Amino acid sequence: MYIENRGRPLNLRNDMTRFAVITGLLGAATVLAVPQAMATGAPANAEAVSGTVDTTKSLGRLGPLTDLVIERIRVSDDVAASKFGTGSPIEDPVREAQVLEQVRTQAEAAGVNPDTAVAFFQDQITASKVVQKGLFARWTAHPEEAPTTRPDLGPIRAQLDQLTTALLQELKDTMELRERPIACTAQLALATGSGAVRERLDTLHREALRTATQSVCRSSELTGRR
Repeated sequence: MYIENRGRPLNLRNDMTRFAVITGLLGAATVLAVPQAMATGAPANAEAVSGTVDTTKSLGRLGPLTDLVIERIRVSDDVAASKFGTGSPIEDPVREAQVLEQVRTQAEAAGVNPDTAVAFFQDQITASKVVQKGLFARWTAHPEEAPTTRPDLGPIRAQLDQLTTALLQELKDTMELRERPIACTAQLALATGSGAVRERLDTLHREALRTATQSVCRSSELTGRR
């Protein structure tokens, strides 16, 4: 299929193929380069100009956003521990609706597209439930691994509120990048790949990270801009 682009034919099939190849190569490079960089301090991307990388942070321009997402996922462990064995449900539609309505209000005040913000935070909520359900299943099957203390939900929710503010700021700061699908996908692969290695995320938490970041590079689609 061809369409005209300023007098030059654009082959959509070839462009899509190139995009897939670029994404695949980047993913492979991240898998191979990030662990080595984390172990040796060698730069894992072309943006490293000092010859070393900060191994306390995820790499790339979406690193700060990814770090906050991972922190929120980690909080889900505490949420699960606070509910396990109490009969409290993982699904809480009323609470979720309240959180998303607050997000919409905060996003408008912060200059972030409300629909984009709500979609992103819906992913955060879904990712949290992925963790909670996984941990509930693990602790039920292996009671010896179950938490011996029950965290208070009050401080947990205060921490989540702080993370919401910080995440909205990152959404605003990365808006231009997130509107560029190829660049965003590349940077997101770098950030999530390095973040998963740095935090030594297990299979469950890696699944949650994928869920939590699935709409990061879809701003144009979510806002209706083309």
